[in-house]
Amino acid sequence: MGTTSTVLLWVLGVLALVGGVLVFTLNSMARVTFALLASLVCVGGVVTVLGLPYLGVVIVLMMVMEMVIMAVFMIAYMMNPAGLMPMSMLHNKRGSLVVSGLVFAALVAGIFLVPWPDRTGARPGDTTVQVGMSLMGDQMLTMVTLGFVLLATMVGATVLATRRGRYDRFGDDLDQRPAQDPAGGGVGR
Repeated sequence: MGTTSTVLLWVLGVLALVGGVLVFTLNSMARVTFALLASLVCVGGVVTVLGLPYLGVVIVLMMVMEMVIMAVFMIAYMMNPAGLMPMSMLHNKRGSLVVSGLVFAALVAGIFLVPWPDRTGARPGDTTVQVGMSLMGDQMLTMVTLGFVLLATMVGATVLATRRGRYDRFGDDLDQRPAQDPAGGGVGR
């Protein structure tokens, strides 16, 4: 790992920890959501820097969509306005501090006490293929095909759900000036 990768790894790691701390120190659900999003995007960056770009991108994409959906539903359905009312993410502060301290100590002890195996073979050329084959084995082609089918289904459903197209406001021959919204609104409304 080069100097740039090492520096990037440390910066992303520290930012992920800062975002994780902010999750428990901010006082509204909306702010906590975006702090968690920032932390998890940094974790995806760490995974990418460590040589697994496919998993890093998947983590980032999943977390961005999950957190955006969570924020939208909080704004739409929470009892307080947009999840911005003061609140606390900490419950049973003493108990949770004891449990988290013990878990942290056990994990750090595991890092130093576990006999880590030495690398036996050479690193594969394409880690994405290796991860894909480990996860899906002989079903890789099936999953790739299924991904394209699902994408086409989502795009098709979106297109079919739209009543009018992009250029409907210009008329059938695209010569209607100024453009008028066929739904009845005037220009600029």
